Amino acid sequence: MENVQNRTPSVGEILKFVIPSAIGVFLFMIPIQSDGEMTIPVALLANWSQELLADYLPGLATGMMGIAVIFTLMAKLARPAWMMDNLFLKKLFDVSGFWTVTRVVGLLFAIMTLLQLGPEWVWSENTGGLLLLSLIPVLFTVFIFAGLFMPFLMDFGLLEMTGTLVTRLMRPLFKLPGRASIDCLASWLGDGTIGVLLTNKQYEDGFYTKRDAAIIGTTFSVVSITFTIVVLEQIGLGHLFGPYYLTIAVAGLVAAIILPRIPPLSRKENTYYDGSEGNVSETLPPGFSVWKWGMIQALERADRIRYKEVFQNGCKNILDMWIGVLPIVMALGTTAVIIAEYTPLFRWLGIPFIPILSLLQIPEASEAAQTVVVGFADMFLPSVIASGVIESELTRFVIACLSVTQLIYMSEVGGLLLGSKIPVDFKDLVVLFLLRTLLTLPIIAGMAHLIL
Repeated sequence: MENVQNRTPSVGEILKFVIPSAIGVFLFMIPIQSDGEMTIPVALLANWSQELLADYLPGLATGMMGIAVIFTLMAKLARPAWMMDNLFLKKLFDVSGFWTVTRVVGLLFAIMTLLQLGPEWVWSENTGGLLLLSLIPVLFTVFIFAGLFMPFLMDFGLLEMTGTLVTRLMRPLFKLPGRASIDCLASWLGDGTIGVLLTNKQYEDGFYTKRDAAIIGTTFSVVSITFTIVVLEQIGLGHLFGPYYLTIAVAGLVAAIILPRIPPLSRKENTYYDGSEGNVSETLPPGFSVWKWGMIQALERADRIRYKEVFQNGCKNILDMWIGVLPIVMALGTTAVIIAEYTPLFRWLGIPFIPILSLLQIPEASEAAQTVVVGFADMFLPSVIASGVIESELTRFVIACLSVTQLIYMSEVGGLLLGSKIPVDFKDLVVLFLLRTLLTLPIIAGMAHLIL
């Protein structure tokens, strides 16, 4: 936008920033009530689509995984010019050997589950069925609307405006750029999967460094408010939602302040996706107020956008998520819940937490210990186990809070992170899961003793 610093912008220029950004805020960040539950419009659209296509979504998702595998193998073996010369297609299908194998495994799990072939421990309702019939349809529809509408939130200047306004808050507290505030709020108010998608897109577009993306993806991608209610109802404590969510918020905030300052997040490179040292300046030029500079940045960003590009980028977002994420979530998520359901591994791993829970004066510590680590497989498993074997209301409250604040579970957020371009590996996720557990457990226990 030529010389916008030295002139008053037109009404049209302002509206090009304000209207699309307002649509994005409404779709991703404004909680609304539907059927007695709080949700956000994007999630509501996804739910409607899921209900409409319920019988077809597992098959459609399996078909998409099949396409992912076919074209990935084509890229690895034949390397056709039409694919290798197209930057988008090359990035989508020419993946490493590990991710190629993972995509193939995800497809095999999906086919076995869809057709109920092979051993039941692969396709039962608590393993492959949990992923393909319950989670994958949600992701499939969320990806459509999140991918299509993300540009309204991200490409019309809102991130530039908020980035300028809240940099002085985000940097000292969370070691993050100001523009991350929208991403973090969308994660907390909306859904963790949407947060991961927003973070991944901002990282690929060169607005977050490796460290920024890793921090946001593993610190703010909390499950939706609606799902926290489901967890609380499952564990039989629906009447305690207010104290419950307050506890989650306090524990999550403490973790968000501490984790960026310690390994492994503090050791992530402060470079961008393309390897450069950075191209996003948050320095306020002399002679400008924070508000005026934020508006200038926002209007310049909005002025560069063409609506045709918005639609094209939205479709690319959807395809990228369908191809890149669905088979990864199916493969890693199914593997994790099989281990949780059919082996004593997580019970063994929970043994070291018995003395910690006892020290924190949590009743039924031995029974509760097995739920502490099993959350790494799936966030819902701790509440399912606890509702059946634990009588203490205080202990069940602690388990319900901890399963949410642990945040990283392989059946959804963990699988999404590994399937994205965000620079975290499996070892990072294990370490961060344990660190979040050790950091938030004492806070949750303290709040539980005060509340109950």
